[in-house]
Amino acid sequence: MTEQELERRQQEFDAKVANEERIEPKDWMPDDYRKTVLRQMSQHAHSEVIGMQPEGNWITRAPTLSRKAILLAKIQDEGGHGLYLYSAAETLGTSREDMVEALHLGKAKYASIFNYPALTWADMGAIGWLVDGAAIVNQVSLQRTSYGPYSRAMIRICKEESFHQRQGYQIMLVLARGSTEQKAMAQDALDRWWWPSLMMFGPHDAESAHTAKSMQWKLKRESNDQLRQKFVDQAVPQAEFIGLKMPDPDLHWNEDRGHYDFGKIDWDEFWRVVSGDGALQPPTSGTPYQSPGGRRLGTRRHACL
Repeated sequence: MTEQELERRQQEFDAKVANEERIEPKDWMPDDYRKTVLRQMSQHAHSEVIGMQPEGNWITRAPTLSRKAILLAKIQDEGGHGLYLYSAAETLGTSREDMVEALHLGKAKYASIFNYPALTWADMGAIGWLVDGAAIVNQVSLQRTSYGPYSRAMIRICKEESFHQRQGYQIMLVLARGSTEQKAMAQDALDRWWWPSLMMFGPHDAESAHTAKSMQWKLKRESNDQLRQKFVDQAVPQAEFIGLKMPDPDLHWNEDRGHYDFGKIDWDEFWRVVSGDGALQPPTSGTPYQSPGGRRLGTRRHACL
């Protein structure tokens, strides 16, 4: 391809993105765009599949038959989301086998939050409410992402993720309004999952390697910090409604900004977990232990409540 032809195609690509037209698999696209979309979609697909695993461990321990059926439906949805996304990623010329192999070799990543253990039934509530809630905040804007197959896959995924978020919140609501021990278990789960949920949006914008380009190409519509703020503003009133307290002494409403201010995220913990050093061994029965950042994770005695 001549330099003039390459320049013409780049201009056509830029015009499509600027005019809110979707980039389709047969369209010409810059190599960096292709690589970025593939990285984002494959990481998303891997996260859906890996996210099934901590929940799968709780199918046999769900407290009622109804809870078991709901959890099974949620896990089935997540498997479907992985399939949608792998299929969408395959339109870029890579195979599902290659993507899975990259995951196994450590060349591809998944959401680091799934390296945290799910210790109690309340964790199924916290994961649905906070982890899926954070995912929805990010994914709603992805329905308008510039790559067509990704955009269309996100429409159905977002509808199903909203069910997952409500399922988790309802678990937390029931526990928070239950016995003293049940409420304590819900608070313990919130304490452990709150900060990792904020980390899900990725590093601050100034420190993110991908945000600027993804925003330019309209792969992302809002930056990491904008999405994180939106999530905090949404989750804090939800916690107050069910009588739980956010584990952040610096959290307060800022009237001037019209948003909640919140404390500093432990990014050292984030990078340790991303690098694989944050996975914890199963606890000894009744023995409290610490997260990578030093926060208490709970005890095995809660597991079957």
